[in-house]
Amino acid sequence: MNTLKQEELFLSVIEKNKGIIYKIALSFKKDEEDKKDLVQEIILQLWRSLSSYDERSKLSTWMYRVALNVAITSYRKEKRKNEMIAPMSESIIAFIDNDDPNENNLHLLQQFISELKELDRALILLYLEEKNGKEMAEILGLSETNIRTKISRIKEQLKQRFSKVNN
Repeated sequence: MNTLKQEELFLSVIEKNKGIIYKIALSFKKDEEDKKDLVQEIILQLWRSLSSYDERSKLSTWMYRVALNVAITSYRKEKRKNEMIAPMSESIIAFIDNDDPNENNLHLLQQFISELKELDRALILLYLEEKNGKEMAEILGLSETNIRTKISRIKEQLKQRFSKVNN
């Protein structure tokens, strides 16, 4: 396939699956500029890794795997760089003034998810995307049993966090 056709195909795949990339960036970065940078890093890595795509798995599964690996690597680099606890972002503070309880719960859920370990964050993101156990196992390289156990523990952890806030 010539380079122009390959570029066109790649761009159409990115356009069709851009939600995957943006959801992962949103889950791993709070700052808008950092989100944009992560999206660019993910797209660049997808382009570089395109030749390694194995058609035995779904394209979206492969994209999730690459995107999550880039996001986790970025998160770890940032964590090492900033060993201090980051100040609370304006978006988290802003939700306090909101009168809509559903909006507050959504912000709380986003905050609680952002505080999870990177693997747990990736797992709950896939769960919320309604990926099945087999797909999650393939993306994260874990067994389906391990996936089910971890999801159950994460859900319980999030329920406990919500109950502490609501009491």
